[in-house]
Amino acid sequence: MILEHAVLEVRPGQGPAFEAAFAEAKYIIAASPGCQGVRLEHCVEAADRYLLLVEWESLQAHTGGFRDSPAYGQWRALLHHFYDPFPVVEHFEAVDSA
Repeated sequence: MILEHAVLEVRPGQGPAFEAAFAEAKYIIAASPGCQGVRLEHCVEAADRYLLLVEWESLQAHTGGFRDSPAYGQWRALLHHFYDPFPVVEHFEAVDSA
């Protein structure tokens, strides 16, 4: 499993509109092949900061699947205009500590 992580800095005062758009957009990404879960968290200390966490079955499911699909265009149209600056997206995998 790959965990996508992105800190989203939303334009000041746009939080409620962003959250409404995300409520629609989450169904787009959740329906993408290989998506195993999606979560949006709101920062307690910074009103315009959010954390996006998406679980993917593989890196390819995100970077070559979702991002190369028409669904990504819908996602982008709903959400990308809220970001300032545009977020850095990183991918993580579990460390086996056993």
